[in-house]
Amino acid sequence: MKQLQTEIKEFIARRNWKQYHSPKNLVMALSVEAAELTEIFQWMTQEESRNVTKETRSHIEEEIGDIMIYLSTVAAAFDIDPISAARKKLVKNAIKYPAPKELSDDGNLT
Repeated sequence: MKQLQTEIKEFIARRNWKQYHSPKNLVMALSVEAAELTEIFQWMTQEESRNVTKETRSHIEEEIGDIMIYLSTVAAAFDIDPISAARKKLVKNAIKYPAPKELSDDGNLT
């Protein structure tokens, strides 16, 4: 993660884009990129969304890349490790949404 953040920081610095990268602008750009990912799936059925074409998969990958870049840049602005943040959130969610004890063969809790 640190290596990726370093590469992104260097990319931004070489283009003198830091002046435009306030947290507000970065979060807005992140939201736009997430919407672009959403748009790919907008009119697909559940089944179509699970079986995309090679071209659609490539488009999904590009949008995920954009999202990751903006998310990493926002995280770096606040010195937050996104991997650590995700792990902390998983722990919190496990408490908030505990897994069922066990399911029987018929799908009921035992």
